[in-house]
Amino acid sequence: MIRTPLIHAAVSDMSGKARGKAFPAEDLELRLRRGVGWAPACAQITCFDVIAPSRYGAIGEVLLMPQAEGEVLVDFEDGTPPEHFFLCDIHTQEGKPWGCCLRSLLKGALERLHGLCGARLYGAFEHEFQIKAGSGSAAAKTRHESYGLQGFSRRRALGEVLLAACGAAGLEADSFMQEYGAEQYEFTVKPKYGVAVGDAAVTARELARLAAFHLGEEVTFTPIQDVASVGNGVHIHMSFRDEKDAPLGYDAGKPGGLSELSGAFAAGVLKYLDSILAFTAPSAVSYQRLTPHRWSVAYNNLGFEDREAALRIAPLVPQSPEAAARQFNLEYRAADAAASPYLALAAVVHAGAQGIEEGLAAPSISREDLSLLSEEELARRGYRRNPQSLEEALERMNGNALVRSWLGEEFVSMYAAHKQTELAQLEGKSVEEQCAAYAATY
Repeated sequence: MIRTPLIHAAVSDMSGKARGKAFPAEDLELRLRRGVGWAPACAQITCFDVIAPSRYGAIGEVLLMPQAEGEVLVDFEDGTPPEHFFLCDIHTQEGKPWGCCLRSLLKGALERLHGLCGARLYGAFEHEFQIKAGSGSAAAKTRHESYGLQGFSRRRALGEVLLAACGAAGLEADSFMQEYGAEQYEFTVKPKYGVAVGDAAVTARELARLAAFHLGEEVTFTPIQDVASVGNGVHIHMSFRDEKDAPLGYDAGKPGGLSELSGAFAAGVLKYLDSILAFTAPSAVSYQRLTPHRWSVAYNNLGFEDREAALRIAPLVPQSPEAAARQFNLEYRAADAAASPYLALAAVVHAGAQGIEEGLAAPSISREDLSLLSEEELARRGYRRNPQSLEEALERMNGNALVRSWLGEEFVSMYAAHKQTELAQLEGKSVEEQCAAYAATY
């Protein structure tokens, strides 16, 4: 059958979805120079495919600019055309980064961090997803066998195809496992530097969907499918290196190994956590997951080997002090896949950079179940309960002028309208119906 090979120019948008436009592969050199036309109002498409209001409407034009380092070409070798797409920046017609380009917002956050302390971000995302009900063959279904060998083996093909696809896309595979929840899996790839951390997360997530599709299955990255069970989180691992790749985040003589840099960064993230949650956990059902005793996040605390801390000091298995310094990283746990990786990481980096700019002291490390403490005791120790709904998180975001300034008023105002439109689509729905709606779209 005759075909014209196509390449998709893609952006990760405010709903955390990859959207864009395809063009003939023979036009690639032209599109790398001139871009692909795109309507600004497309940034306002919610996860439920309703366009939120903005000043643009049907007016205006921006350009999807394919980035050479964002090329993904994967042949699944099943007789179908190779999957070929480019991650893009969004530019104005004058060639400047558009204020609502999330990849450019991440670049700005990383430039701020580097300008403050000379640090380069080195990090990676962990991804959790579930097999959609009714997906694939009955023989492939697993029992609810948390972390089980049998559950893994029944999905071995998915894991192997996914990690092979990641490798073909230039991502180094790290792990794949059956998780705690029913039909739930987690996979990771190895760290990257700078904006490539976000690129890798967007790419890995899309490759998981594609790998499942090529195997006749569907997956969902929804924050939570069943309120009686666990949710699907996204964990962001971050460390800091200088221009010569020397680690900057570790000090063996300080509590938790936090250097002055990583301590101030952690303090900034926790100080502004309530105001950035709307960017990192941005669905209505995200807050069904962010509750105590779900191995999730309920408070603005730093923990050591604590999987309910907002920030966790990841465990070390060093062979030497040098190895410990290179392994040391902070894990941000208050995120999910309803968020664009670019936006989630930009918000966290800005909050951490603010902590560095303010010269904040390293936070204390919690070592107990904070849900057992009274509000008075929590306040005395500097802890607070995080927002418990998207509406509350948006209110905190809108009420913090400093946080709004990090990302720009145009973007924040459009983002707020985007999320309010998303919430309007859920009016009158029960929690179970909301979970089903998000499971269907993510």
